Amino acid sequence: GFAVKLDSRNLRSPRAALMVLPTRALADLVAEEWAGQGEHIEMALMHATRLANTALDAIPQARDGTAGQIADYAGSDLLCYFAQDPAGLVDRQQHHWVPVLERAEREFDVAFVRAAGIVHRAQPDETLAKVKAMALAMDDFGLAGVAFGTALFGSAVLAFGLARGWMDGVQALELSRLDEIFQEEKWGVDDEAAERTARHVVEAQMLERWFKALG
Repeated sequence: GFAVKLDSRNLRSPRAALMVLPTRALADLVAEEWAGQGEHIEMALMHATRLANTALDAIPQARDGTAGQIADYAGSDLLCYFAQDPAGLVDRQQHHWVPVLERAEREFDVAFVRAAGIVHRAQPDETLAKVKAMALAMDDFGLAGVAFGTALFGSAVLAFGLARGWMDGVQALELSRLDEIFQEEKWGVDDEAAERTARHVVEAQMLERWFKALG
């Protein structure tokens, strides 16, 4: 792999693992964050570094549990829950979500149950088992990225889609926020929501670069 150094010193994770990344591009992404720091280290803004720490320190001992969490998200995936009204939101979800779901069904060789409204509908056991197996087939860095994206988007489908290059990070985030965007267009955006969205945009863009760097 490729080590990241601070001057001549080895960079280590919080649990003292050497910061060694599987590709040069991923090491460059982490090194870029450190190079951008000033007098004080702002770890909250170093999204790739924190994700690398997760991949090094947490994922190896929790691969099955992490993959299970991703499958749990797929069991109530955001993209499977369509609004019943208003018509404009229904049309927007149908236009943007259905093609992504259909592509996932083709490429993952699974079936997703669609729901109208918020009442839970269980997904087939075979689908959840396949999603978990797909997650376990990834290396620790890929698995960390998909787990992060699944939580960020509320959708395992979008996380895997970003990992496979179906869309860029901002597009994945916008797909996850169709309802919010629709409401913002109608009622406006408050400062707190705008700040949260801006933070999520940065995280989604980092995740896009993360997957591209993994190759």
